[in-house]
Amino acid sequence: MAGSEAAGRPAPACVLGIDLGTTSVKAALLVGAERGQVVAESCSRETQAHTSSLEAGPQGMEQNVQRIIEALNECLAALPQQQLQKVSHIGISGQMHGIVFWKRDKGCKWTEGGTGPAFEPEEVSHLVTWQDGRCSPTFLSSLPLPQSHISLATGFGCATVYWYLKNRPEFLKSYDAAGTIQDYVVAMLCDLKKPLMSIQNAASWGYFNSRSKSWNIDILKKSGFPLHLLPEVGDPGSAAGRTISAWHGIPKGAKVGIALGDFQCSVYSCLTERTDAVLNISTSAQLTVSMPRGFQPPETPDPSSAVAYFPFFDGDYLAVAASLNGGNVLATFVGMIAQWTEELGLQVEESAIYTKIITAALAQNDSKLSVHPTIFGERHIPEQLASVTNIAASDLSLGHVTRALCRGVVENLRSMFPAQCLLETRVKRILGSGSALARNEVLRQEVERIFPFPVVYGKDVDAAVGAAMVMFHRK
Repeated sequence: MAGSEAAGRPAPACVLGIDLGTTSVKAALLVGAERGQVVAESCSRETQAHTSSLEAGPQGMEQNVQRIIEALNECLAALPQQQLQKVSHIGISGQMHGIVFWKRDKGCKWTEGGTGPAFEPEEVSHLVTWQDGRCSPTFLSSLPLPQSHISLATGFGCATVYWYLKNRPEFLKSYDAAGTIQDYVVAMLCDLKKPLMSIQNAASWGYFNSRSKSWNIDILKKSGFPLHLLPEVGDPGSAAGRTISAWHGIPKGAKVGIALGDFQCSVYSCLTERTDAVLNISTSAQLTVSMPRGFQPPETPDPSSAVAYFPFFDGDYLAVAASLNGGNVLATFVGMIAQWTEELGLQVEESAIYTKIITAALAQNDSKLSVHPTIFGERHIPEQLASVTNIAASDLSLGHVTRALCRGVVENLRSMFPAQCLLETRVKRILGSGSALARNEVLRQEVERIFPFPVVYGKDVDAAVGAAMVMFHRK
């Protein structure tokens, strides 16, 4: 490195990628290498940000933005200062669909920390996440029909605004800006007077036409929607602005990309061939394929279809079966066992339970039990919850139940995006990714059993890395 600088060539550019996920914040530093980019450093911190919703009750799913930003600051403080000082570009992704509100002139305050300036949220609401369930099917059916290729669902930003408009209109009067959590971070870093949102995030809010790249202004206006809360929209991969201050040692003036969807960034980090399908099982689960160049989604969605079309990059689309039921189903199962053991007067750590149930399931190659695991519903059939059938006394061991549950998670995805449809899009192999898949061998076995394609588990697919790669390729 020193030799190349001495020879008059600049040191490899350093790009920071950040992902603000459902359960954790991740950061990755990418540097240029002879064969593309390599991850020089990375860091992850759990946010532990879930909080109760006073307005929506048990149906609400909210996160404390203060805790998310604390986790982000901890993440950046853990990265090497000498690397952060070389960062010229920042790519940011995060959980789609959700919405956070803030006051434009009081969204954050900058303070001096041990690793340099950092910002803290000030007049900011909770983040209402993609998992939020306050908008019932009845409520959604009362809303104006969007002009969009994506069906409206609970947890979508615009649907949440409508809910506040009906149930707590005074709440909306406290704020004059809104965006996803990643849009908020970009707005604070660049001091944007009006939030800027990528087409990817805008489509995930509902009431957005991806063909015209515009909000359904006329439809929203007629129904009294507060239009001033809609962000401006730009192309994914474009710049949102520059940092207004040094940030954890990152120089002032670093270029910040418009915030991206975590799903698109995860796919971007690993998709090398258009004939690859990407199967991701993390908190939720997705199976996706690239649509042919020039593909345009239908003008109106089929509400009963489990496959949606997500804007990707450069005008391309991904066909996605996005399930609300993935690793969160297994986490709920583990939580249930922990609660039962506690009620029986025993204390077992959830991490220990997880290890035990996987080991038990590996000892059972098969199970007659049939678990339909949709405890969180699905967007195309929200009223259909989980069920267990074919219960026999011989299949009630922990191993049998865990095996059947893992199979159910994978079979649910296959039912949403059948193998025949994958063959029609010329898929040749599946790239397996996601934290739940990485640490659960039973899930991997079921993927290989259920899908008629070779499955490749390669590099750690990561939205933070994907966000950095986007900036690297578009500098």
